[in-house]
Amino acid sequence: MLSVKIDEAEVKELCRQRITDLVKEVEGELVFWDAAELKKRTCMSWNSIQEHFFFDPRFPKHKVGGKWYFSARETRTFLEQWLRERPCAL
Repeated sequence: MLSVKIDEAEVKELCRQRITDLVKEVEGELVFWDAAELKKRTCMSWNSIQEHFFFDPRFPKHKVGGKWYFSARETRTFLEQWLRERPCAL
């Protein structure tokens, strides 16, 4: 008879590490976002973005010609901080 024992904690940790590696790999693909990518990443409309954080002086944005660009890394950091600053609705 064959018996197999699996350390669930170790399997979960291996999965978490692999997911983290894949996320870093995907995030590293884009250096900057355009407005369409910003809307996609935030799940917000352009009007909502402008209403909630676009004009925040801390929000990193650059206009090149007639198009807005956003540093992927800086924007993600800003958005995570911005979200933590929002009051929780109960």
